[in-house]
Amino acid sequence: MSYCNASDILPAELIEEIQKYVDGQYLYIPRRHEARRSWGDNTQTRAEVADRNRRIRREHAEGASCRALAQRYYLAEKTIEAIVRRRAEERECES
Repeated sequence: MSYCNASDILPAELIEEIQKYVDGQYLYIPRRHEARRSWGDNTQTRAEVADRNRRIRREHAEGASCRALAQRYYLAEKTIEAIVRRRAEERECES
């Protein structure tokens, strides 16, 4: 997210109106609802995390312990357990 000076974009009358509520502070203006993006849409992070989680599940199914996976992927054991459990729950919902 980048910042810009409101006086470079907005008309003076609108700035004066906004200053009645907020004067000299940073103001975040959210995107319109229809223009919002989900987490990870701008980067490959979502795909990378999904790929990592698939590898974790596969390695766990092949016998790797949660402790070993936690050390290998630098995650907490509880996080590994949640990743493995989440896939099992998804399979239950599919059947």
